Amino acid sequence: MTGTSEKSTISIVSIVGPTGVGKTRIATKIAPGLNAEVVSIDSMQIYKKMDIGTAKPTDKEKKQVRFHLIDVVEPQESFSVADFKRLANRAIGDIASRGKIPLLVGGSGLYYRAVVDNLDFPGKLPHSEFGNITRADLESLPDQEISLLLEKLDPRAAALIPSSNRRRRIRALEVALSGERLISERQDSWLDFKSPYELIATGVEMNRPLLFSLIDSRVEKMIEKGLVEETRKLVNAGFDKTTTAGQSIGYNQIIDYLEGKFTLEEAIELIKKKSRNYAKRQMTWFRKDPRIRWFKVESGGGNRTDEIEKALDRTAESIFEYAKRKLEGL
Repeated sequence: MTGTSEKSTISIVSIVGPTGVGKTRIATKIAPGLNAEVVSIDSMQIYKKMDIGTAKPTDKEKKQVRFHLIDVVEPQESFSVADFKRLANRAIGDIASRGKIPLLVGGSGLYYRAVVDNLDFPGKLPHSEFGNITRADLESLPDQEISLLLEKLDPRAAALIPSSNRRRRIRALEVALSGERLISERQDSWLDFKSPYELIATGVEMNRPLLFSLIDSRVEKMIEKGLVEETRKLVNAGFDKTTTAGQSIGYNQIIDYLEGKFTLEEAIELIKKKSRNYAKRQMTWFRKDPRIRWFKVESGGGNRTDEIEKALDRTAESIFEYAKRKLEGL
């Protein structure tokens, strides 16, 4: 995984932050004034037919602003970070070529860094003594086998990466099997934060109790809108938990409910819990990026819908003014 310091003449604006914080609403508000089109940086909105559980932009929002990288592939299809990076760079180039500003919006940290810092990820792993192993093969391994394999290929990474962090361990195996430097020797690349673009990075945050309340409410609305039926249709079409899409929060738990592993109430509570935990992990990830200028959504009316919408509009105005000044200064 490598980056590049070679600069492009393309200016991009980004809005990142945790799930449920209002990034899409803010982006829709500011995009027209910035003459921008949105590039979704969301690892699940790329999948077709997964609409309710991924909180895709509404039809009204899509009429106001053009969105890219939504509904790109079928849920059963394999889609990697490298695939996303390639399509995102293509969209950014297309938007810029028409004299508009690419506005990157989302909370998938790895996808975001892959694009804005040009991180390079191997696609299919090459032949080795272990055969032609793909990421899907690695993801299908039980935790114990992953640990054993990592201890053999990169003992230092095996010692440094907690056994509970399955995703990082799989990533370390990918790098080790690629024949390049071991991931334990390459961690400094994450500290470079050197974008090939003229990057204006912003982040949206709010106090944790309010964010968690909004996340819980959003999960309940997803159920009301038909998340169970949407998941059932996907399963009937061949969608399952072994795919990357099938691991997404919401669909994963509803599949368990459909298989009789949980009651619906238990599945809903688990979705809420996992969504809140995901939001915390997102903030931990993005807080490490010193380029991000953070804007806090301040709602004096608690979690009342009208007060939150007003607070989001105020935050949108602040982000718009900041981004506009920065763009004018380039």
